[in-house]
Amino acid sequence: MSGAALEDVRAELNARCDTIEECYEYMLAYAAQGLMTEGPQIRGFLTRCDQAITDLVGIPTKFSGVLKSSAAPYAAFLAVVEADARASQAAVQLALAQKIVMSQLVDNLNASIHLRALLTDLFLLDEALK
Repeated sequence: MSGAALEDVRAELNARCDTIEECYEYMLAYAAQGLMTEGPQIRGFLTRCDQAITDLVGIPTKFSGVLKSSAAPYAAFLAVVEADARASQAAVQLALAQKIVMSQLVDNLNASIHLRALLTDLFLLDEALK
């Protein structure tokens, strides 16, 4: 692995992960409020999360140019990351498509395994790349 190129990809990966994690943490607090109307910041968080996930979909291609040896295990896991990203994005986009994003909707989105799986994937990948 090329050191500088790998660090660039890790930095990009971490930036996406931070955005998704920040949204997830905000959603936990939002869900606990029990709002029947839409709070002022939830769409912004969900929109940034959606964009971060969109940006993740291209990460496997960037990795292919960086990984030299042992690329097969990374390629297989990156396919998992991409699948989890697509599932997460579908759930986030479903929430964004609603007229009102109430706390109960966000609570169900939090309970969905998709975002948690994606975050765990990203944490694992980051550790593997260290």
